Amino acid sequence: MKLNEIKDNEGARHRKMRVGRGIGSGKGKTSGRGGKGQTARTGVRINGFEGGQTPIHRRLPKRGFTNHMRHEYEVVNLSALQKAVDDGKLDAKKPIDLEALKKAGLVRKAATEVKLLAKGTISAKISLSVNFASESAKAAIEKAGGTLTLPAAPAAA
Repeated sequence: MKLNEIKDNEGARHRKMRVGRGIGSGKGKTSGRGGKGQTARTGVRINGFEGGQTPIHRRLPKRGFTNHMRHEYEVVNLSALQKAVDDGKLDAKKPIDLEALKKAGLVRKAATEVKLLAKGTISAKISLSVNFASESAKAAIEKAGGTLTLPAAPAAA
């Protein structure tokens, strides 16, 4: 076999249909686009247009409400903290803050605020700094001999 003898497999290359070249071509006059109107034009397409029928986004009722003032935070349970200490992911002797919780994999890397909840038990004596904590979680940490630091509440105006 020589370079000048190489050719494509049968049917590998297909010629593009030339449209608008007379009625005898099979794709003359309207070039396969049908009659007049929006679909016959090029570059025009109204999203959601259903040919005059009321579009589905207008037929379906609106539901719900999105609160743009919503306060989002990551949740950490006491049982997760105890497991991380037991597994060696958290050092109970060092202060535990947001960065330590991220490194231990207890909160997402994008987390900015953490809330401590009292699901489970804790026996490790830890020094923890979080943004929010439930009353029962505070009591459990203090009962285990640890300390819980929360940011000071903003003064009422």
